[in-house]
Amino acid sequence: MCVTAVESRPAGVALTPSPGGHRPFGARVKAFVALTKPRIIELLLITTVPVMFLAAQGVPDLWLVVTTTIGGYLSAGGANALNMYIDRDIDALMDRTSQRPLVTGMVSPRECLVFGFALAAISTVWFGLLVNWLSAALSLGALLFYVVVYTMLLKRRTSQNIVWGGIAGCMPVLIGWSAVTNSMSWAAVILFAVIFFWTPPHYWPLSMKVKEDYARVGVPMLPVVASNRVVARQIVIYSWVMVAVSLLLTPLGYTGWFYTAVALATGGFWLWEAHGLQSRAKAGVTGGKLKEMRLFHWSITYVSLLFVAVAVDPFLR
Repeated sequence: MCVTAVESRPAGVALTPSPGGHRPFGARVKAFVALTKPRIIELLLITTVPVMFLAAQGVPDLWLVVTTTIGGYLSAGGANALNMYIDRDIDALMDRTSQRPLVTGMVSPRECLVFGFALAAISTVWFGLLVNWLSAALSLGALLFYVVVYTMLLKRRTSQNIVWGGIAGCMPVLIGWSAVTNSMSWAAVILFAVIFFWTPPHYWPLSMKVKEDYARVGVPMLPVVASNRVVARQIVIYSWVMVAVSLLLTPLGYTGWFYTAVALATGGFWLWEAHGLQSRAKAGVTGGKLKEMRLFHWSITYVSLLFVAVAVDPFLR
């Protein structure tokens, strides 16, 4: 997701190309792609397409899957580009974001802003004309929530930023369902809730790892303002609620034995890791021995396996 800087420089020092400076076409293309944060969008699509299989109780129309996927990428890409535009000041000071296109100067702020608004407009029209207008409204709502509510209002003001800001990342579940049915369902709401309770214990371990970065720029992520012990306790609480919510689909009749088995196995391992992190935090372990990134990496595997089970389950009932 990173782009090579035009020249070497100390981390956190923004680089602005001189007028007429050389910016290779290939590098520019990669920079604009990087503005969309492709790796994050991959995770969003993992939660969109499987829900379409559940909504269709089988294989959905493949053209609908393609159009929904493209629309989702464009919408999320626009939101991410606008996020980078707003956060370009702190991105220049954080080690993990110091190679983003606006910081290196590969893309200008004006170009980024136009690019983000263009993707937002195109994605909304795309959804409306090729999928349905309910999906278009949900997509636009997710974009506005991420840019305005999370990036502009919450991120720099409260340690609960990722909790409520994570609502934007839950919306692809609703979009996937509405794309197939042009309506809503309790199944979609439950999966929305799974992602809602998944987001904090997914992101807080990463925030624990890079909390010095966030502290440097004054972003009050929970690990910046609270001890590892407090953060780990919150992770365990959210993890238990997430696993419990994930098991609601079966008693309500939306899924069968296969999904239930996967949800129990993956959720059980998640809880094992979460409690392990809490034990190490309680013991005062710090640095690499805290192993907070184990839970972060597992969280991505967990959500991938759970939603694959969502897609496969209709074929085994």
